[in-house]
Amino acid sequence: MERRLRLPPRIKVLEALSAIADGRVRREGDHYVIVSSDGSRSYTVYVDEGRGLVYSNDNGTVYRGYVGYPIMSVLMMLGKLSFDKELSDGLRGIPWRELNEKFKNYNAVMEVIRGRVGEDKWPLYERFIDKVLGELRRLNLRLMERSTG
Repeated sequence: MERRLRLPPRIKVLEALSAIADGRVRREGDHYVIVSSDGSRSYTVYVDEGRGLVYSNDNGTVYRGYVGYPIMSVLMMLGKLSFDKELSDGLRGIPWRELNEKFKNYNAVMEVIRGRVGEDKWPLYERFIDKVLGELRRLNLRLMERSTG
């Protein structure tokens, strides 16, 4: 049974950009593998563009029912979601897992990222997040059954 995926927390758009900047997204045959920021985990992503179906085994997608950052990073690489190389490069090397575990609060982590990229550039990130979330809303993605692939 396919279920519609919800929009992710705003910070996940930045995590997707960061994964691309760090070279942690690679295609392997009919799917993609995304390695976590600390290298301890990897996530498998399948995309069926024609039917609007996606799959990822990250916690946000599986347990919370939203489009996780691994899916967004693949959709950015496929040109289905906007991508900005300059903004992506500004997020290179961020220890996402460490920050998420330290603060256990996405708003607190967002403030750390905001401080890192700088107040002058932050509005560009905010507008980019809004743009990607709007695109995700229009894509109306559904979770595919794992039996694919």
